[in-house]
Amino acid sequence: MPDYDVHEPEYDDTTDEEWNRPQMEDFDTDDLGEIADNFVLSESGFPPENFTDLDVPVVDPEGNLNRNALQTAKSGGHGVPAIDGIDDDTAEEAEEIVTDLANENFPDADFTDPDEDGG
Repeated sequence: MPDYDVHEPEYDDTTDEEWNRPQMEDFDTDDLGEIADNFVLSESGFPPENFTDLDVPVVDPEGNLNRNALQTAKSGGHGVPAIDGIDDDTAEEAEEIVTDLANENFPDADFTDPDEDGG
């Protein structure tokens, strides 16, 4: 089972533009430490050993926290719940970061934390 590391991504602004998972070539750098700032999880720590170690992107390559990416991370088929081999504590920590980012930056998004709504 992979041992994922979690961290809060860095961003300059917010957007609700259409979301597509970024590829390494979408970034203006090949510094994995900088690219990792756009992701919540890494299979090999921060900075990661490889781009493919990164998972749950929520910040676009231009540095904008993306509302649709947060929605995907929370409940989509490419989000935290869909990651194979992630332990429950790490998944919970990652989902908490996603929920907090969404609620702090998109107050009308209604991202509830499962522990807060009785689920």
